[in-house]
Amino acid sequence: MTEETRTYRPELLPRQGEINAWGLALLASLGMAALVWRGQIPSWTWFFIAFLYFSAASISLGNWVDRHTRLTLSAQGILFENGLRKVSLAWEALPQVRVLPARWGKTVQLMAASGHCEFSTLGEVQFRGELRGRTGFSQGEAILREILASAGLTRRELQGEIVVYSREA
Repeated sequence: MTEETRTYRPELLPRQGEINAWGLALLASLGMAALVWRGQIPSWTWFFIAFLYFSAASISLGNWVDRHTRLTLSAQGILFENGLRKVSLAWEALPQVRVLPARWGKTVQLMAASGHCEFSTLGEVQFRGELRGRTGFSQGEAILREILASAGLTRRELQGEIVVYSREA
């Protein structure tokens, strides 16, 4: 079991994508204002601009959640917080962990009757062979190993590409 309390935070992607999305939404709004002034407003422009604002808001929410995410491991169990939800799981109440492949890193799902949460191991975002950012928890593999050991879980089955860890029956 964990003897000390450790808190982990995920890597944060650069905010350039968020800035670009809001800039594009504002530019499209200016274009829309010019169309309104000229009296020529195609009906699809309303949907396009709404989509741009929705996309920018979604990116901002995702960045905000990432900046408020914390995963704390202690002798009692796991505390996961991300600004929108807070989940506390005791080691003995954690019967199953699922590990799924993801685009960047792996997704680790912690499944318990009292609640569930998930986190990602380290993933590197590359474009044309150049590292553009890192996402997920840089210590994700070590966190996973500690969770499995502390909860007493071992590999039980493989469901396609999903690895399921649970207690021995």
